[in-house]
Amino acid sequence: MVVRQDVEGTPLAGRSVVVVGGGFGGLSAACYLARAGADVEVLEKNEQMGGRASRLEADGFRFDMGPSWYLMPDVFERFFSHFGKEPSDYYELERLDPHYRIFYKDGDRVDVTDDRGEMVELFESIEPGAGEALEDYLDTSETHYEVAMEKFVYEDRPRLRDWVDLDVMRAAPIGLQLVGTMDGYVADYFDDPKLQQIMQYTLVFLGGSPKNTPALYNMMAHVDFNMGVFYPDGGIGAVVDGLVSLGEELGVEFTTDAEVTEVTKRREGFHVETTDGAVYRPEFVVSDADYAHTEQELLPEHERQYDADYWASRTYAPSAFLLYLGVEGDVDPLEHHTLVLPTDWDSHFDDIFEDPAWPDDPAYYACVPSRTDDAVAPEGHSNLFLLVPVAPGLEDTPELRAEYREFVLADLAEHTGVDLRDRIVFEKSFCVDDFAARYNATQGTALGLAHTLRQTALLRPPHRSKAVSGLYFTGGFTTPGIGVPMCIIGGEHTAGALVDDVR
Repeated sequence: MVVRQDVEGTPLAGRSVVVVGGGFGGLSAACYLARAGADVEVLEKNEQMGGRASRLEADGFRFDMGPSWYLMPDVFERFFSHFGKEPSDYYELERLDPHYRIFYKDGDRVDVTDDRGEMVELFESIEPGAGEALEDYLDTSETHYEVAMEKFVYEDRPRLRDWVDLDVMRAAPIGLQLVGTMDGYVADYFDDPKLQQIMQYTLVFLGGSPKNTPALYNMMAHVDFNMGVFYPDGGIGAVVDGLVSLGEELGVEFTTDAEVTEVTKRREGFHVETTDGAVYRPEFVVSDADYAHTEQELLPEHERQYDADYWASRTYAPSAFLLYLGVEGDVDPLEHHTLVLPTDWDSHFDDIFEDPAWPDDPAYYACVPSRTDDAVAPEGHSNLFLLVPVAPGLEDTPELRAEYREFVLADLAEHTGVDLRDRIVFEKSFCVDDFAARYNATQGTALGLAHTLRQTALLRPPHRSKAVSGLYFTGGFTTPGIGVPMCIIGGEHTAGALVDDVR
């Protein structure tokens, strides 16, 4: 049933919008635009909504193919509240404890738990004085989070003049954190390399390294330690279903298997064409597809904001080597979220950002949702995927994948004691070429543009096209950036820009 109240009084009543791409940014924008009265249709290239948050189902196993961490619950609560809803109207959450487990390759093991006092004691046991330093770090992180979210994330500031106002000046001490990088910032608090890694690992969610990510992102420690890590019943795919259900209630139309091949502005409006020859003629277009793909492949040259040299000069977030595995038996002692880290991970980041190569001493992630959710694997089996961040654009062949598979499974067995090799009953790999083919991802990036100092805030590509009136962008290339919560907020910003322009 379509629920659309006060349509006549909404700014977009009677206006039509096509959203290209059904990732979180596109789904969010679609909901906000429909609430504003627009007739919205979402065209998704693949067989399901969600973009990189796709699901893989086979042989009784169900995998989240992309995002698997539910962080920043306040963002989801805020989003649904704008529509008079709550997350629990669409899915249930379970708080995870421990948040995650770390296996260091020198034999140490650490659990990051929900008990702050316990974490203070842990840090103090590793480095004298580090317990008090952790308290100070987390208090500062909380302050930075609150100010950054209020002044720089929830409030879109797309132009330089938007940064020259009293609110920004008052928040200047927070903004000055941009001038440093995370490695230097964390080193001011902790000397022990393992503690530094704990405080920096969330940079993987931002697509950066400690050496190239602004220190402002220390606020992610507040997200990690203070706000908690959750699991939505059914996985991140259940959150996708929630946004789609909300969109349907608002009147949004969703079409899958509709790959867009052309977007161009004509006198009577936009011309949007798909591979099957279907043509849509909306008044506005919002692209949640890969920004560079949209500009270079979908738009004619005279409607592009940037040339090929611009996109070639960007720093892209890592791609990933992924193994989706269905396994007989349990996989103890792996937790729902597990990290396997070398004591020195600089070489891995160099293999991603400096001299692209398959990492020979990787830091990697294992996700075992069957530890929490019985429905994702048949009885007596475990569901897990392994993720190794790799350089975007890395050479990706079947032979390289097969060799690296053996290496990673052996590394997991050596450093966690979990040997999967004779128990695998289902297996699928996914890597650089798959990201490029399935998601039209530039250089096969798994995330979008990295959050480097030169690619943060208004230095990211804009929501409004500077070349074509009525064309807008959302997703991990724009502000506020990478990650499910940021893309949901980005969809709000994009919809707000369109509404403001119409007004």
